[in-house]
Amino acid sequence: MPTKQEVFEKIREALVDALGVDEEEVTAEATLVGDLGAESIDFLDIVFRFEKAFGIEIPRAELFPEDILTNAEYVEDGRVTANGVAELKKRMPFADLSNFEANPLVQEFGNLLTVNDMSRYVCSKLGVTE
Repeated sequence: MPTKQEVFEKIREALVDALGVDEEEVTAEATLVGDLGAESIDFLDIVFRFEKAFGIEIPRAELFPEDILTNAEYVEDGRVTANGVAELKKRMPFADLSNFEANPLVQEFGNLLTVNDMSRYVCSKLGVTE
């Protein structure tokens, strides 16, 4: 079983390849969209690369729950409701949603996910604790 550091290194490599960014840009705190320039089409490639690198299956809605962000039950006037934020937290326990929760604009959700969130997600899928 890989270590957390080994998982991070594989994620860094996958993001460098998928996004065409320099390795030193892929820090734990870097956001996929804001810092690394990922676009929605890139997320398919990123998921594919993670699946291949780690031998896991990643349901798209599990890692990027866009269905919540487009559901009138969870979104009102361009903002994710308290119920929507609760659902995001339930579906995305690997992501730190505290900043998003303070100002839950749908358009800002893409700027939320960091490289560290991706690492925590993959570690949880693999059962890596150290």
